[in-house]
Amino acid sequence: MLTKKGKYGLKALVDLAHLKPSETAFVSEIAQRNNIPKKFLDTILLDLRKAGILRSKKGPGGGYCLSRPASEIHIGQVIRTLDGPLAPIRCASRTAFEACDDCSDPAGCHVRSSMSDVRDAIAYVLDNMTLEQFVTSDRTDTADVHREIPAI
Repeated sequence: MLTKKGKYGLKALVDLAHLKPSETAFVSEIAQRNNIPKKFLDTILLDLRKAGILRSKKGPGGGYCLSRPASEIHIGQVIRTLDGPLAPIRCASRTAFEACDDCSDPAGCHVRSSMSDVRDAIAYVLDNMTLEQFVTSDRTDTADVHREIPAI
């Protein structure tokens, strides 16, 4: 499930994607336009900057901007940066696997197997969706991604 941190991060990126390539926006402006608590947004934007998704400039004309075109930023990377693994349960995660306390056979667990399929489907969609597609109002590009989800 997407946390508030992930949701607010996506809203901020959509906001920044609408700027011209040479423009920047202050945290306070982004927060106000998107009804996000400024202090929380400071932390979110810092995480996105550390991940190389955003750039920041100090001083007059400063603020935040995308580090590369929106067509090169994938939503999966954004969500993993802000919320961690995409798997609905830890034992289905590829990057943060953690066995369940009540499971004696993770390899044979039907819940883990099914949730791994869910993780794969989520990852397929989000890793193939760019920020540019995410902000497109008609969403036709992302509809194509949904139709191409491999059979599991």
